[in-house]
Amino acid sequence: MARASESWSSSFGFVLAAAGSAVGLGNLWGFAYRASQGGGGAFVLLYVVIVLVVCLPVLVAEMVLGRSTSHAPLIAPITAGGRRWAPLGLLFLVAALGILAFYAVLMGWTGRTLLHALLVGLPADMAASEAFFGLISSGGGAVLGLLVSLALTGVVVAAGVRGGIERLSRWGMPALFVLLLGLLIWAAFLPGAGAGYHQFLLRWDAAKLLEPTTIRNAFTQAFFSIGTGIGAILAYAAYLNRRSGLPAEALSVVGMDTAVGLMAGCVTFPLVASFGLGDVVSGSTVGTLFIALPTGLASIGLAGRLVAVLFFGLAYIAAITSSVSLLEVPVSSLVDGLGWRRREAVWTCVALVAVLGLPPALSTGALEVMDALFGGVLLILGGLLIALLLSWQAPARFLSDLQGCGTPPALRSALLFSLRWISVPAIAVGLSVSVLDLAKMWFG
Repeated sequence: MARASESWSSSFGFVLAAAGSAVGLGNLWGFAYRASQGGGGAFVLLYVVIVLVVCLPVLVAEMVLGRSTSHAPLIAPITAGGRRWAPLGLLFLVAALGILAFYAVLMGWTGRTLLHALLVGLPADMAASEAFFGLISSGGGAVLGLLVSLALTGVVVAAGVRGGIERLSRWGMPALFVLLLGLLIWAAFLPGAGAGYHQFLLRWDAAKLLEPTTIRNAFTQAFFSIGTGIGAILAYAAYLNRRSGLPAEALSVVGMDTAVGLMAGCVTFPLVASFGLGDVVSGSTVGTLFIALPTGLASIGLAGRLVAVLFFGLAYIAAITSSVSLLEVPVSSLVDGLGWRRREAVWTCVALVAVLGLPPALSTGALEVMDALFGGVLLILGGLLIALLLSWQAPARFLSDLQGCGTPPALRSALLFSLRWISVPAIAVGLSVSVLDLAKMWFG
């Protein structure tokens, strides 16, 4: 039983931390542009179906893998399935480090935009906004944002599970929901809010359901948003006690994450419609919120500045609760696998990620590639391998762990059936479509 000195103070603390891991910038900026590219309602329907039918059993399986082995992501697959599953542990580390490398850059953009809105104000027009975004997204400004974000993340993770990660989640998640609810109510009364809801959420085009890009976006958004397949939930679940009811906790995490994603959409879409930013959002994968939204909000004066502070404050809270879970993957692996002290592991990993983050900090093109590769393909692949490991290689471990926490027999059987016969085939299709769509996009 590894790392016995580390544990959550309660199941509620774990749920908040796992939800914090799931809720991040993907809910705020990713949902908007992917929904607009995917035809609105068609994307939302695919996303919800994938989350509830495909990802939820995988999330339970990842929790089982962590708790039943009590090992970090690097070691847990070997404990459950033998040495031939060692590549899955390496995949967790590569994916987590790769995602954190570009995610910390996005955090830097978010923090700089928040400080600018708070201390200076909003750009007067689109040209000024583009100039400001150029300042924070390239050169020394982007590198500084990367380093500050990683330093803050490192401080939280170095403080440990209860003293750092759980403490952050206990105040961060409630604050996030309060800010989001306030913005949701405000956005509902904007001129054109109804058109925003219709354009991005209610507009229906059945043909979009079969488009490769829509399918790729829906799988990417579902896996990136929930965070399963990367080892972060596994790392958190390794600190759980045996009595925690995993299916209920997984459902709580998925429910919170999906609610935040839809609520964030109901904030972003009215803003986009009200300020006429639809073309900008649908045509950009990164930078949209940092260029278009500040410009639009600037047009309504002081109220817009206040909303910008709240929105980017919300985004930064969401970002840091996710970044700490990403950093915990390699840190816990060094502590568990090599016997390192936590602080030593934290700052070694922070230094490594700082180097890996230089390409996305200096090039938005590199950031988009890393987002698609690490935050899409590798994440979906990780989910597929977790499903295969727990449903085919080690089903007895899966059922035994769920039985130990009082899960009813019918629910245990249903989860195993879903994992084997729904999640595995669906993820395999989603992964294949994603790889082919990216290959077509990158190589013609």
